[in-house]
Amino acid sequence: LFNSSLESLKRIEKLYDCNISFHKVDVRDKEAIRNIFEQYTFCGVIHFAGLKAVGTSVLKPIEYYDVNLGGAIAMAEIMKEFGCKTFVFSSSATVYGDPDSVPIKEDFPLSATNPYGRSKLMIEDFLRDIYISDNSWSIVLLRYFNPVGAHKSGLIGEDSKDIPNNLMPYIAQVTVGKLEKLSVFGGDYATPDGTGVRDYIHVVDLAKGHVKALQSLKNNSQLLTVNLGTGVGHSVLEMVKAFEKASGKKVPFEIVPRRAGDIASYYSDSGY
Repeated sequence: LFNSSLESLKRIEKLYDCNISFHKVDVRDKEAIRNIFEQYTFCGVIHFAGLKAVGTSVLKPIEYYDVNLGGAIAMAEIMKEFGCKTFVFSSSATVYGDPDSVPIKEDFPLSATNPYGRSKLMIEDFLRDIYISDNSWSIVLLRYFNPVGAHKSGLIGEDSKDIPNNLMPYIAQVTVGKLEKLSVFGGDYATPDGTGVRDYIHVVDLAKGHVKALQSLKNNSQLLTVNLGTGVGHSVLEMVKAFEKASGKKVPFEIVPRRAGDIASYYSDSGY
């Protein structure tokens, strides 16, 4: 719940008329994870827990490596202890760093440019080493591009506790008056309008990708790496204009200096 709330859980239960077992623990706390594994029988783990702001990671690298890498190690250790060897990992396209070309394929060189991306790459390497040492594990590394959007009901969406780090909730908060204006980080990139270009994938499509990944591992020991994106890049200003068109409201913005660790353009090659 570092950047979320129990309200999201309640809304999921309302949408699907179900009760969800929830345990609030620190993902680095092996004893707490062990206690949960003692209560249930798990067929696999989808590991989302971690810190994810590129800019903040540059300012707080110790925290990012501790939480992201430490949490993954703790989870894998307890999984091994209980014989649960199916692991779907929430990785990131930031592991590619600043690629020489786009679109980005899964076999591109890996060279993260910030602590967040490097923490994800370290976890990928850690999981690859686990598989090499014991290929009875089933592991999928899902490299997200830029998740956006909300559930069609409007009940579930990205609602950051602080100033959002992601573009669309930032735009939304400006539109409803929570924030005065949108800060666009960098207007001098080598892109059509000077702003960063990203591959924006709808969060529901992203969720479906995780279900497919878990299904692909059933009774099938393997290590897979998959990009989750649309294969199309859009600039920040294009997203602003699209939001204005959909909402009928203007989104005031200002161009501010680039963030450390950001790159000009990346989007996926969707032809896996």
